[in-house]
Amino acid sequence: MPSEIIGLGTAVNAGAIIIGGLAGLTVSHHLTQKMELRLRVFLAALTVWVGLSLTWQSFHGGLGACARQFVVLLVSLTVGNALGRLLGLQTGLNHLGAFVKKTLPTGTTPAASRFSDGFVSGAIVFCLVPLAIVGAALDGLGGNYRPLAIKAAIDGLAAVGFTAMFGWGVLLAVIPVVAYQGAITLLGATLAPLLDPDQLASINAVAGLLVFCVALIMLQLKRVALADYLPSLLIAPLLTWALKRLFL
Repeated sequence: MPSEIIGLGTAVNAGAIIIGGLAGLTVSHHLTQKMELRLRVFLAALTVWVGLSLTWQSFHGGLGACARQFVVLLVSLTVGNALGRLLGLQTGLNHLGAFVKKTLPTGTTPAASRFSDGFVSGAIVFCLVPLAIVGAALDGLGGNYRPLAIKAAIDGLAAVGFTAMFGWGVLLAVIPVVAYQGAITLLGATLAPLLDPDQLASINAVAGLLVFCVALIMLQLKRVALADYLPSLLIAPLLTWALKRLFL
């Protein structure tokens, strides 16, 4: 459900990280595997609903209009994925993920090092995921905070484990999260008046499928190179604009 408060999604995300981080400082044990599985399934189901409903609601008009919107969706995803692979977006994120693994402590580490590792690891995990970009863009373009609300739940749980491992330095990772996602949200809010309803709908349709793919990754059903599809969010409104000019 759209919100009139632009940036609400990032605010909820930041709050979840802080709450999860504080919880991690007070507990020394992790969730049991059974509890983690149940929570993962619940979050995945919620993610499927949010993603597919966003895409479904983006289709409007008669049969011809819906067919054109479907073509825009498929072409945008195909071209966007090709561009993302050319730019190596997913490969870059994979390298950052490998860097985070190297920072995980293997024994007793100095407090200063744990603080720094916690901040860096938290900032990378919380910021450099495709859902951060997709969610923040949707928040700015139309006030849709639900994708970031899902990310908030995921980040909150991650913060519990991170602070238990690294200490309170993880809590400061909320600063780059607010700055990064806030900047994307403000950019989306600035561009929204320049886009017509059909262009916004095309962005929502692509974003909905990307959010849906997050559920596939959460359930470990399919390894989707999600970051490679991010350029689709730019291709969709451009293609919509071009087709409308062509068929005028």
